[in-house]
Amino acid sequence: MRDLLPSTVAVAVAGPADWTSELLPAEQACLSERAVATRRRDFAAGRACARRALTDLGLPPTAVPAAADRAPVWPAGMVGAITHTIGYCAAAAAHTTDVRSVGIDAEQHREVSLGVNRLVLLPEEEANCARLPSGTHWPVVLFSAKETVYKVWYPVVGSWLDFHDARLDLDPDAGTFTARIAPAQVDAAGVDDPPASISGRFVVADGLVRTAAVLSLR
Repeated sequence: MRDLLPSTVAVAVAGPADWTSELLPAEQACLSERAVATRRRDFAAGRACARRALTDLGLPPTAVPAAADRAPVWPAGMVGAITHTIGYCAAAAAHTTDVRSVGIDAEQHREVSLGVNRLVLLPEEEANCARLPSGTHWPVVLFSAKETVYKVWYPVVGSWLDFHDARLDLDPDAGTFTARIAPAQVDAAGVDDPPASISGRFVVADGLVRTAAVLSLR
């Protein structure tokens, strides 16, 4: 994940101890008493990574609680994102003086069902996947990239973005993607200078798809 983001973004990837790390009180309060063990492990690892990324940027150990929609609440002047999948967790953070928003995502590299394909992919994206080199499950790459795009979009605009609201083009040789946001979503954003496109990078390795993107300052 580190190689997918500029040096102004701090990245932390979970080690073995992070999955059972202690939460700060403000973080612990965000977990329901009924939360299952996997949810607790993922939450603990994500917050451990988030705090470490913030520390790398010069902040003291700082809680990263969750909002009602479960999105991370970053300290004032900071932006960031957290991702976790089976056996992997990472967080990225940056100063708002360096980037406007950041998104990351990790997924298992495996074939997805036809139903998921239709939920995630536009018809032209599905056709493009069929023309890309074999050996990679490209629908999962697009799914991960769209998750990253949403994580970039939401903190800036504050509105939901459906999978079909972003049309992605992949460059498999460069390991890059560009998402073009549906004009209707951009027009309805209600904020100054909403992003009409978001570009990022991806890598498929070690059984995982990793994607990342930043929205630069204007």
